Amino acid sequence: MDPLAASLKIASAGLAAQSTRLRVVSENMANAFSTGKTPGAEPYQRKTVSFASELDRASGTTLVKVSSIGVDSSPFNVEHDPGNRAADAKGDVKLPNVNMLVELADMREANRAYEADLQVMKQVRDLASMTVDLLKGSL
Repeated sequence: MDPLAASLKIASAGLAAQSTRLRVVSENMANAFSTGKTPGAEPYQRKTVSFASELDRASGTTLVKVSSIGVDSSPFNVEHDPGNRAADAKGDVKLPNVNMLVELADMREANRAYEADLQVMKQVRDLASMTVDLLKGSL
């Protein structure tokens, strides 16, 4: 396969993976304070994204893909708030296991990886355009 086409395929797979990661991080942040609806109910549980390598036989390249979207098994935060609708008999409320600093760091990392993949695609486009221009000049 053409190295430029392979580069586009690799960058495209990276864009898709990071897009999924950004969506999951956004969902975690949006639900960072989502408690259960009934007393003692479980709150929102943080989601995680796992990546895997996948060989693309057609191009002979290794691509990244999302292998799974799981849940974080770390314990929930507990806060004493007897007036909350999700408070148990002792007045404790389970809060999601979402740490906003971790989510912001994940978002920043995913955003940078996404931008890097976009830059690769722009460079490939420029190289292909330069190649066409060189071929035109030689005729």
